[in-house]
Formats: sequence, structure tokens, C-alpha cells
Amino acid sequence: MDIKTYWNKYKEKSGTDKLLKKAYYFCDNKEEAEELANLVLEGKKRATASIYLMYEIENEPLPKVGDLNIITDFYDEPKCIIETTDVNIAEFKDVSPEFANTEGEGDSSLEYWKYAHRSFFTKELLDMDKCFTEDMLVVCEKFKVVYK
Repeated sequence: MDIKTYWNKYKEKSGTDKLLKKAYYFCDNKEEAEELANLVLEGKKRATASIYLMYEIENEPLPKVGDLNIITDFYDEPKCIIETTDVNIAEFKDVSPEFANTEGEGDSSLEYWKYAHRSFFTKELLDMDKCFTEDMLVVCEKFKVVYK
């Protein structure tokens, strides 16, 4: 099913008049995109983190409570709709164990979160000719599934 049809089915069922913020998949490869989408569907992944600087560079608004997004697989096939429930901006070094646990990846520990995100963020930043630092700002976004 395409994104537009999926969104229209949700709007009809929910009666919402909210706008779709965007449709996206997690990570940058097929295997991880599918794995993370499945963690969302299982209720284990209830948060995501992104680099604050990217919002500035791409001139994109920061996420806000109430935003609705479609999570897709790597091929843009809709898997579910999430609603943002909390947004916090923190330095990478100050991300909390609670937030790492809510992301639900790996063993859900802060150590795993830092290892995985340091690697992913470093790669993203290289594409922008920037370098990773422990004090860079991270957008910590919590969400709930509202449709699947």
C-alpha cells in the first residue's frame, strides 16, 4: 500500500484532521530499517534520536508533541503511524539511560545506545563535512504507535 492510501485510511478511521509530518524509515540500510520498524511494531522501540544540526542545515522544523509520522520499511512501505509524545534536546554525553532504554535497540543499555549512535552519527556528520563530538546536540524524541 502506498503512503497516501495508508494515511487516508488512518484519517478515515481516526477522524483526525492533523497533517502528516513525514514518512520515513530508521537507519540507512534495509536490514536495520526493517529491524527497527519491527521493534516499533512490537512496542520495544518508543523513541528515536537525531542530530540537532541536521534540522538547521536542512531548514526543517524540530519535532513537536503531537506530530504524526508514518514509519516505513526501506522501500517506503508503511508499517505504522506514530505520534510524538515528548521532545528533549540534550548533549550526546548527557543522554539518559532511561531514554536509551526507551529507544529499545540492542540490549537497551546506555552503553549500547552510545556505541550505536556514535557510529551512526559520525557517518551522517561526515556526509555534511562535520565531526562528531560528545557535546553535540541530539534531539531525543519519544513516540507512541497510533495506527498499524
